[in-house]
Amino acid sequence: MSASGPLDAGRALRARIHAGEATVGTFLGLGSVTAAEVCAAAGLDWVLVDLEHGGGDEEQVGAITAATGAYGVAALVRVEQSERIRIGRVLDAGAAGVMIPRITSATEAAEARTHQLYPPMGDRGVASYNRAARWTLDTGALDRADAQVIGIVQIETRAAVDDIEAIAATDGADVLFVGPQDLSSALGVPRQFDAPVYQEVLDRVVSACTAHGTCAGILVNDRAAAEAALARGFRFIAIGSDATLLAQSVRAATPHRPPFPTTPRESEIPPCT
Repeated sequence: MSASGPLDAGRALRARIHAGEATVGTFLGLGSVTAAEVCAAAGLDWVLVDLEHGGGDEEQVGAITAATGAYGVAALVRVEQSERIRIGRVLDAGAAGVMIPRITSATEAAEARTHQLYPPMGDRGVASYNRAARWTLDTGALDRADAQVIGIVQIETRAAVDDIEAIAATDGADVLFVGPQDLSSALGVPRQFDAPVYQEVLDRVVSACTAHGTCAGILVNDRAAAEAALARGFRFIAIGSDATLLAQSVRAATPHRPPFPTTPRESEIPPCT
């Protein structure tokens, strides 16, 4: 039986990542399926449902996956924790992959990967009455899943930086994704994104990814920052979130509005990590 449907977009994303193709997406924090669809309609390569900091929950993942997949846009999910049940539930709902926050070592990255894979390679629970298997109509999805699921490991702790080479070499760590606010804070220079120690770590992440055939990712604020990140070697670029893009658009479209008060350093803060 044909497996054609809204999840097809996710099946191609991992191949694009491993081919070295640059992809661009955004975080979804509003908890709105409609907002997710708008972002997909605008032509992004992927969207990422943020269950760590965003306003949505697991119940919306399936609807978002279907809504964005209809536009050829893959839906990813940042889970709250790297627990087996949390990862399995969003994958069953149709997510193309998961982002794991607060990873501190290659051992943790490898353990998180086992939760993304079916036995015998992993310990993901096996079921087919879900969106990922088209409600039992595509049980072949169980055979394809291990080769398609995207694993994104966040680099946002000093311990992760110390183990960056081993993390980059971990099987299934398809993307190493820098969380700027968390990482700069962990390095002792919170929100000082021009600090030499922070800049040095960005280069270390890109270098480790290049050496091990892994994709480097980062969160930025706008197009100019995205282009700079691409030039630096990052290939998985998140531009803000649905909330921040909306807020920036409203500000830009509203006449005679004084600038929102910020300090110079705060004006460069990425909207989420």
